[in-house]
Amino acid sequence: MPPKSTASKSEHKPVSTKASIENQSCALIFKEFFKKYQATTPKRLRILDVYLVYIFLTGVIQFVYCCLAGTFPFNAFLSGFISCVASFVLAVCLRMHANPQNKNVFVPFCPESAYADFIFAHIILHLVVFNFIG
Repeated sequence: MPPKSTASKSEHKPVSTKASIENQSCALIFKEFFKKYQATTPKRLRILDVYLVYIFLTGVIQFVYCCLAGTFPFNAFLSGFISCVASFVLAVCLRMHANPQNKNVFVPFCPESAYADFIFAHIILHLVVFNFIG
């Protein structure tokens, strides 16, 4: 009987594919971004960012519902969607004014007056939206 060949056995190393490398790098990027965001962003701005995400998701849900179910009460859909877009714009303006890094950009305004302007603009916005619903 001939001797068995002594071929070298290759070790099975996990081969990382391009997709898994991209997923790992994306996850690492998001992890670093979130860590730096939490370390450098004041709590007041993080609360505004949560509000912005909420308003954005509300607008997306309304738009998807409009596409799937229809726009029977069109004024109601339009009022809600315009309210979401306008609230988002007002909140972005408030975030810009409340950001401490923008102190030299908005010199004559203080953050407290920006909050008062935000509340006043929201009251006017909702009066217009309620009037538009009919």
